[in-house]
Amino acid sequence: MPSNVTDQRTPGEWVLLSYRMPREPSTPRIAVWRKLKRLGVAQLADGVVALPTDAGTREHLEWLADEIVDGGGTTGIWIARPTTADQERELAASMAQARAAEYRALTEEATTAVGLPENARLSTARRLRTEMRRITRRDYFPPAEREQARRAVEALLHPTTTDLPQET
Repeated sequence: MPSNVTDQRTPGEWVLLSYRMPREPSTPRIAVWRKLKRLGVAQLADGVVALPTDAGTREHLEWLADEIVDGGGTTGIWIARPTTADQERELAASMAQARAAEYRALTEEATTAVGLPENARLSTARRLRTEMRRITRRDYFPPAEREQARRAVEALLHPTTTDLPQET
């Protein structure tokens, strides 16, 4: 379950994955990068990513570490704490901003689809709902845009007369 950072909290633990992979073949390196992106990691430096520590995030990074080694790379997993609460807030804010951008794109697409014929609108709503679940899984610090996206997707599934374009 995603955890939240509040201003009253002392710096918490983060799981870090440091890795290096050979450039060729590129397929294993690309596969690892895509999986890291799906997890919503924070990129700290080249070959160093972080996630808030919990059993799930640590396990995901351990699986990826195995995959990196299988692909001819080297890796290490670390548990670390930012030295200040400000550092952690900045890291959490950057992760939240990345998810906010994804939610805004989802909201925009849902808003655009309101005027589609019913079958196309419902199909788009189902696709966007699936995408919403994917984003939510990597959303450790939910921004306000999350609720806006949820409402926009639900409006496609259950439109009211005010959601539909008015005929002139």
